[in-house]
Amino acid sequence: MKNVKLSVLDEALILQGFSIKDSFERSVTDALYIEELGYERVWFAEHHNMAYIASSATSLLIGHIAGKTNRIRVGAGGIMLPNHAPLLVAEQFGTLDTLYPNRIDLGVGRAPGADQITTMALRRNNPNTAAYFKEDIISIQKYFRNTDPSATPRAFPGEGANVPFYILGASINSAMLAAELGLPYVFAAHFAPGMLREAAQVYKKAFKPSVYAQTPYLIVCVNVIAAESNQEAFYLSSSLFNLFAGVVINEPYLLSPPTDQLIYDGKPQIEAAVKQMTAGTFIGDQETIAREISSFVELHQIDEIMMTNYIFDHAKKLKAFKISIDAVAHLP
Repeated sequence: MKNVKLSVLDEALILQGFSIKDSFERSVTDALYIEELGYERVWFAEHHNMAYIASSATSLLIGHIAGKTNRIRVGAGGIMLPNHAPLLVAEQFGTLDTLYPNRIDLGVGRAPGADQITTMALRRNNPNTAAYFKEDIISIQKYFRNTDPSATPRAFPGEGANVPFYILGASINSAMLAAELGLPYVFAAHFAPGMLREAAQVYKKAFKPSVYAQTPYLIVCVNVIAAESNQEAFYLSSSLFNLFAGVVINEPYLLSPPTDQLIYDGKPQIEAAVKQMTAGTFIGDQETIAREISSFVELHQIDEIMMTNYIFDHAKKLKAFKISIDAVAHLP
C-alpha cells in the first residue's frame, strides 16, 4: 500500500442552535487543528440557497482560512465554474495566490451547486454556461500563463499565479475531461458514489500527461465518522444520515445532534435514497476505518482521500480528525 494523503472538505455546515458566524469560527478551529495533525489540504465547497451550508462565497472563505493558518493548502472543492466568468476566477485566485503563495488550490466543477431557480439567478438567465466548461478551464489557464503583453484582457493579479487545477465530478464525462486535459481528478463519492469505479478506471486509462501533471492523480471524497468505538461512531453518524434525509425530501435540516432513531425509520423509500447517496461513508473506530479505507484505496488505486466530518459535537469532531489520520497513517 502506497502512502495516501488525507485532506478535508469543509462545507461550513450550519449547526442547529448556532449561527453562521459560529460555522466560520468552527472552520478556523478545524483548519488549525488538522494543519497541526498533518492533513494535506482543506477545501471549501460552493453551494447556494442551502440553509445548512455557509460556504457560498467560497473564495472569500478560502482567504479567511488561509489567513488564519500557516502551512496547510487551502482551496475550492470546488468553484462551480459555469456560475462565474473565467476572468473573475483568475483574478480572485491570482489574488489568493499572491497573498498566500504556494498554498492555494483551484478545484472546478460543472454542476451549479444549487436548485434550478437559484442557478438561473446566478447565471443571469443564461442556462447554457455549463456547455463551455472545458473552454472556461482553458481560459483560466491561459490567464495564469499569459506572457503576451499585447493580449487583452489580462488578469491582474493572476498572471504567473501558481495555482494547481483539479477537476471535480461524479461521472465518466468529468473523468474523461480530467484525463484529456492532464489534470488531477476529484470524485465526489461523499454524495454520488455510484460511478466511482468506472470513472476511476477511465481516468487512469485515458490520462494524457500535461504541463500540469505527468501522471494521473486521483482524489476521492468520502464521509468519515470516526470515534473511540464502533458503537459511538454509528450513534454520531445519525447526524449525517438525518441531514441527507432532509436533502432527499427537500426539507433541509441544519446539522443536528445525533439521535437514537433515524428520522426516516419506517420510510423505506427515503431510507433507500439515503443509503444510495451515502454509500461512500466509513464509520467506526480507528481499526475499522483503517481496514475499510485500506480496501477502498487498493480497489480504486486512490492517491488521496478527502473526507467530510459531519459530527455535531465539536470536541468529538476534532477527536475524529485525529482518529482518521492515525488510521490512514497505519494503513497496511
